[in-house]
Amino acid sequence: MTETAPRPTLEAVAERAGVSRATASRVVNGAHGVRDALAERVRRAVEELGYVPNQAARSLVTRRHQAVAVVAAEPETRVFADPYFAQQLRGISKELTAHDNQLVLLLTEGREDHARVGRYLAGGHVDGALVFSLHLHDPLPGLVRSAGVPTVFGGRPDWDDGRDDVVYVDSDNRGGARAAVDHLAALGRARIAHITGPLDQTSAADRLAGFRDVRAGADPGLVARGDFTSGGGERAMRELLDRCPGLDAVFAANDLTAAGALRVLRERGRRVPDDVAVVGFDDMLPVAEQTDPPLTTVRQDIEEMGRLMARLLLRGLDRGTADDGREDDADGSAPPAATPSGVVLPTTLVRRATA
Repeated sequence: MTETAPRPTLEAVAERAGVSRATASRVVNGAHGVRDALAERVRRAVEELGYVPNQAARSLVTRRHQAVAVVAAEPETRVFADPYFAQQLRGISKELTAHDNQLVLLLTEGREDHARVGRYLAGGHVDGALVFSLHLHDPLPGLVRSAGVPTVFGGRPDWDDGRDDVVYVDSDNRGGARAAVDHLAALGRARIAHITGPLDQTSAADRLAGFRDVRAGADPGLVARGDFTSGGGERAMRELLDRCPGLDAVFAANDLTAAGALRVLRERGRRVPDDVAVVGFDDMLPVAEQTDPPLTTVRQDIEEMGRLMARLLLRGLDRGTADDGREDDADGSAPPAATPSGVVLPTTLVRRATA
C-alpha cells in the first residue's frame, strides 16, 4: 500500500510564517485586521506547504459555506439546449470562481422540484441564491423568502408583495424592442409582425410592449405567440404567413425564434431581406452569425448579466445585505442604470444581413 503524506495543518502554516495560529486563521479565512506584512507571510506559507483549509472548520469561523445556489425555473432539457442559459451560467461561474465560491445548479420542472429546492435552500447548505427564468405565478420567490436566503433575481420581477428590497438584474427589453421595430419602420416596412416569447415571463411581455410602443395601431393578426424556441418560431411564422401573407417584416422575440422563422420563410419562397426583413433579440453568436443570412438582432450582454448577478450577491453577503449596484464598478466606471431595486443593462441593435 502506498502511504500518503499527512496534510499540512494550520499550525504548520503558522509555524512556517512565524505567527500565532489565530493570526494564520484570520488570514486564511479572509478576516481583516492583520498587518499586510504578516498576511503576506501567511499566504506565502500556505502556498509553500500546499495547505488547503478544512471547509467545515472554516464555515464555523466565517459562517459562510462558499457556495451559491443557481436556480433556473426551467426543465433541464431547456437549460442544456438553449445557448442563452449557457452564456448566463458562464458569467455566473466566472464571478463565483474568482471569489472562491462553488456553484450549485438547481433546476425546476414541476411541483415536486419546487418543494425540493425550497427544502435545500432552507437547509443552510448555501450562502445565497441566484434565481432566473421565472414565470408568472412561479412559487420560487415565496420559497426563497421562506428560506431566508439572500437572493438576486435575473429579470424584472412580476410580483408585488409590498416589499421593496428585491434585487434583480435585467436588460432593457422594452427599449431594445422599440429600437428593433423603429429600424424596420425606417427601412420602409409597413406590415411588421411580431413573434412573442412566452408571455408569462417579463422579458417577453416587455418586448411585446416595446413592439406596441412603435406599432400602437397594428393589426392584432400581426402578433403570434412563440416560446423562445426555434420550433416555436417555425410554428408562429407559418401562422403569420397563413393569416397575413402580405407581411414584409418580422421582429422575433429572441434569436432562436428568428432562426425558426427564417427556415419557414425560406420554405415558403420568401427572400430575406428583399421580401421580408427579420430582426431577432439577444445576439447569441452561435445562432445570430450562423443563420442564413446572418441575423440582424438586438444585443444584450447575457454573460455580463450573470456576472453582475453573482457580484451583487457576493457584495451583499460581505455587507450582510443584497447590494443594489449603486456604487461605482471595480474599475472606477459608473455602474449600469439602477432602479430602486434593480440594475438594467443597455441593449444595442446589431445590423447584419436580414434587415
